[in-house]
Amino acid sequence: MCFLLLYLFLFVILPPCTAQTVDFHVGVILDMHSPVGRIGNSCLSTAHSDFYSHHKDYNTRLVLHPIDSNASLTDAAIAAFGLLRDGRVDAIIGPQTSSQANFVMDLGERAHVPIISFSATTPSFLHQTRYFVQTAQNDANQVQAIASIIKEYRWRQVVIIYEDSKFGNGIIPYLSNAIQDVKSRVSHKSVLPKSASDDFIREELRKMKKMETRVFVVHTSPSLGAKLFLKVRELEMMSEGYAWIVTSGLTDLFKLVGSDVVEAMQGVVGVRPVIPISKGVQSLSARCIRTSHEADQDIRATEPSMFGVWAYDTLWALAKAAEVVGNKTENGGSADSTKPFSLGVSETGPKLLKALLETRFTGLAGEFNLVNRQLMQTSYEIVNVIESIERPVGTWKQNRNVTSSNSTAVVSFRSTILWPGDTFIPPRGWEVKELRIGVPEKPGFNDFMQVHKDVFDKVMAALNLQYKYVPYKMLNGAKPAGSYDDLVYQVSLQTDYDGALGDITITANRSNYADFTMPYAEGGVACMVPIKFEDINDVLTFIEPLSRELWLTTALFYIATAVVIWIISKRILHRANEFPGQHAGMIGYIPFFPGEGVESNLVCLVLVTWAFVASLLNSTYTASLSSRLTVARLHPSVTNVTQLVKDGSYVGCQGGSFLVNYLKRLKFNESKIKEYESVDDIHSSLGDKSISAYCDVLPHIKHILSQSCGKYVIIDPIYRTDGFAFAFPKDFPAVSDISKTIIQLTEDGTIQNLEPRESECPGPDKSSPLTRVSLRSFVVLFAITGFVTLTCLVVSLLIRLHHHRSFPQRISHFAALTRATILALWKFFKRIPDFVTTSRILALWNCFKRNDPSSLSRTTTSIDQILQVEMGP
Repeated sequence: MCFLLLYLFLFVILPPCTAQTVDFHVGVILDMHSPVGRIGNSCLSTAHSDFYSHHKDYNTRLVLHPIDSNASLTDAAIAAFGLLRDGRVDAIIGPQTSSQANFVMDLGERAHVPIISFSATTPSFLHQTRYFVQTAQNDANQVQAIASIIKEYRWRQVVIIYEDSKFGNGIIPYLSNAIQDVKSRVSHKSVLPKSASDDFIREELRKMKKMETRVFVVHTSPSLGAKLFLKVRELEMMSEGYAWIVTSGLTDLFKLVGSDVVEAMQGVVGVRPVIPISKGVQSLSARCIRTSHEADQDIRATEPSMFGVWAYDTLWALAKAAEVVGNKTENGGSADSTKPFSLGVSETGPKLLKALLETRFTGLAGEFNLVNRQLMQTSYEIVNVIESIERPVGTWKQNRNVTSSNSTAVVSFRSTILWPGDTFIPPRGWEVKELRIGVPEKPGFNDFMQVHKDVFDKVMAALNLQYKYVPYKMLNGAKPAGSYDDLVYQVSLQTDYDGALGDITITANRSNYADFTMPYAEGGVACMVPIKFEDINDVLTFIEPLSRELWLTTALFYIATAVVIWIISKRILHRANEFPGQHAGMIGYIPFFPGEGVESNLVCLVLVTWAFVASLLNSTYTASLSSRLTVARLHPSVTNVTQLVKDGSYVGCQGGSFLVNYLKRLKFNESKIKEYESVDDIHSSLGDKSISAYCDVLPHIKHILSQSCGKYVIIDPIYRTDGFAFAFPKDFPAVSDISKTIIQLTEDGTIQNLEPRESECPGPDKSSPLTRVSLRSFVVLFAITGFVTLTCLVVSLLIRLHHHRSFPQRISHFAALTRATILALWKFFKRIPDFVTTSRILALWNCFKRNDPSSLSRTTTSIDQILQVEMGP
């Protein structure tokens, strides 16, 4: 009985023990009358219901306190202040716009309460406060996706239209840099006030319509964007040739605007974060969007907005963080009632913020991961507005295998884009009015003018551009009135000319104030000089076939061979008792005509070797001399440009061209440079030697040479420069397309067929110029004959030493006599600088002549004694 009473008391009478739920109060500040506010609030409620139905065992629960900000910065600030001061909330979701968030985040910093926004996407919030968290994709994340579209279609200029607000201004620096990174530029920025009137928008669009750029990037709120595109259609700027790109805010809310705006946006391209299709997304579509549609009949969406998905994931993340924090800590400080704007400091807020930043899970929008208090960057989808749908046409992905400082991205297009005007042809990005093309008028050097016009006509026809030729006078009577440099400068001013053609060479100086197309003709600067012919009747023509080194070497070996033969055959000649004069005569003829008296085998060997070399020399000399006497050889009057500079020669160039400054850079004296206006004047000046050379661009030099066969020749070096090109003002949008067309016309041979046909010049053949025979051609033969001759000489001397044993002794006596003579002379001139008599010198000479060392010694001793007596020690 006792046990039964105890059981009833413990399990029936006492209530069951349950854990107490901890409430976390969360303020929600949204504009409940806007599409984003309605969808966000609906998705937050759906997320709250879904989360706690899946996590019934959680001990914490979020309590939402929604407040309508009425699209007002003041109302949002008052609502946030009231929640932080009176409601003692632990976190605030919102506010909705970037302008509101910019103010409310400061209140959160003061109260240590996290301010969490899924719709304020301005990048400038990142480092302003520690308590602001972006659970949305930062606007800066999408600029690379937009730039990838610009890069894909090679648009060189872009106009940015943005809203004058915190939301609109925040993205502009990032977008401008991204466009610049893809080698494009922002040609104009149009700033629209949030409350811009229709007249203001219309006037801004008219200004932009007059511009050449046809690519527009729009970053505005949905309401302002709707007004803008209605006016765009009204001014016929949504036609063929235009390209419109919108940022993610407008792309996502396309489904929320009216049908008339949808019709005005046909062909628009937009970017938006990739939302993976899942059962959760489909379920959210069925509930969240239905609730929003009941409140607003204009909402036509069948899938949730990205802001709705971010709102859904935001609440789940905050609920998980609250569970991590667990029991709340009572707020340490309360607001000072004596100060109307004071706020208490939350003890729970910092813990809740820390837990939120560490929360990781896979939400409906993908991986939820906060990096630097903002949602980690995701891939972006590129969509195309066609009728009432947004058709995906491509994807932009960030490469995460590299560091952020060297990040790369990949964009892929899987469908063709339907552009404004109902065309699949990509806009070229620019449109120009009728171009005024400056054409030089000058009396001479017009051989290529028709070529310039023909090439320009072909290019303009390919691009379907309108233009007209406007003359530019280079001469006023006989006086210079202009130059190519001035013509290019006039183009940069765009007062009288929008472009120019002619003999316009691309130079560094001209590139400072004009843009040039790809060159369509070869470049280079060369100088030509008159030709002179070699005189075959010159008295020294017989020397020309062989080089100086070969002549000297031949003479040296001739003499050396003769001397060696004389030395070897001396004994034979001595035995024949021939007088010395015959020896000298033998040297003259024996190498080529040995005669019958030579009996020594050594002499024969030397003679045969030398005769072989001499025969080859003789044949080579004869052949070379014959060719020189029968073929006239061309000689330039000057060999190279350096010689012209060194000699201070006069040179000519085309008047009005860049060549005057170019020749001055080559160290030509300005006073030595003459300008010419016609080819006839050049012929006259070169003929009467008023100038030594004429310098011009390579096409003109080649044309003059083809018309004056055999009169001039190009000298080295040929200096490299860019060729002829068309000039346009700086940042002219059509330059890249014109250059591309020039390349195409060059590859298919069209430009080559337009170039003038140079006549064949039947001048002298200079393909194999005559040269002198050098020593290098005979060095091996001379080495052989030298080796044979020297060997025979050594063998002859060894034989002579063997037969005349006293010969070494005589050599030794001769060496001693020489040393004694030198010693005596040295002593004599040292001791008697001014005592020299004829008798004493004769006595010394007689001793030396008798070849008697003992007499020489006695004479030297007697001279020493005389010196000691006459001059003293």
